[in-house]
Amino acid sequence: MKEIRSIILAAGKGTRMKSSIPKVLHPICGRPMIQNVIDVARGVGSSKVYCVLGHKSSSVAEALSDDLICVEQKKLLGTADAVKAAATFLKSYKGDVLIMCGDTPLLSKQTVKSIVRKHRKNKNVCTFLTAVVHDPQGYGRILRKENGAVVAIREDKDAVGYEKEIAEINVGVYCFHAPELFKVLNEIKPNAKKKEFYLTDIVELYTEKKLKVDAIETEDATEGLGVNTREDLANCEQILRRRILKEFMLQGVTISDPSTTYIDSSVVIGKDTIIRPYTFIEGDVRIGDDCQIGPFARIRPGSKIGNGVEIGNFTEVSRTKIGDQSIMKHFSFLGDSIIGSKVNIGAGTVTANFDGVDKNTTRVADGAFIGSDAILISPVKIGKNAIVGAGSVVTKDKTIPDGAVVTGVPAQIISRKK
Repeated sequence: MKEIRSIILAAGKGTRMKSSIPKVLHPICGRPMIQNVIDVARGVGSSKVYCVLGHKSSSVAEALSDDLICVEQKKLLGTADAVKAAATFLKSYKGDVLIMCGDTPLLSKQTVKSIVRKHRKNKNVCTFLTAVVHDPQGYGRILRKENGAVVAIREDKDAVGYEKEIAEINVGVYCFHAPELFKVLNEIKPNAKKKEFYLTDIVELYTEKKLKVDAIETEDATEGLGVNTREDLANCEQILRRRILKEFMLQGVTISDPSTTYIDSSVVIGKDTIIRPYTFIEGDVRIGDDCQIGPFARIRPGSKIGNGVEIGNFTEVSRTKIGDQSIMKHFSFLGDSIIGSKVNIGAGTVTANFDGVDKNTTRVADGAFIGSDAILISPVKIGKNAIVGAGSVVTKDKTIPDGAVVTGVPAQIISRKK
């Protein structure tokens, strides 16, 4: 595939979010919404990705990976001006450039690839994405001739008469031939109402010059949804969550009730694992094959679950590694722990991992049995095949030898298994 580069527009204030957090950093399924757009840019083969920042640019730049090129838009004068901010980096570039908005987290790699393919096949100067929606209010409308040819994009505030009834909207994803983009970009005049430079105006300038412009309609109109309000954020979260769950099910994971299950986009789950209702799995969690998780379980970031593990109801696991075939049936908390294979974590077990200053580690070796309501005050080590009796408290810095049986408060050795 020929080289392509991407520009992601992320300079806006997002005033309707009513937030001190830059809009593109609001999380969707565990990640800043702009990260989904960055992933699409990389997924279609972009050799370089430029993020145009403005409002709280330093905060956004800190949240992004180092291999992105951050460009600052000094004054927020519209989308065309934002693209101009990146022009310096593309002066000698003769290939195609993708332009996307950082607040459209539902875009798919497949759809954007189809735009690039059509753009190159038809040798267009500009190809952009549209969607047909029931309520086009707030979006730019696509104006076409009777033969279907694109004429212009009319912004919502500038639409008049029949234009307001047009259901085909601009999604805000464009593929441009870079030299023609920057040649015509300087001809865009400020909008009479908002005094900003709209990138959408370039389409009408191209058609007036009889340059080839085309559009492709997405099969899934939800891809065109942008985030401008907290309600939009919630809607996009629900849609993306359903996509994530569907993908897991296609990969061989059973999800008993998708409507009550929350799984972040960065989670990995093995085949034949069953996720029961009201389960939350967040961040960089890894879960093996043939596990049973939930109901009412929470698996927090930094956790790694082996194969054949059972984690039951009203349980929480945080920054913890659990070995194969271990069980944690109910009412327990494991934090900052390393649990071996075939370990039993009894009901009500708690690792007291925080001493007010540091997070400390609990280590439980293979085959250990932790009785109900036991408290392990980390750092502690429980040896191989050791037994901690119900209601016992294993105090800080304690090491329970292999095969030992301990009970009491504090826990004391009462016997040793052969």
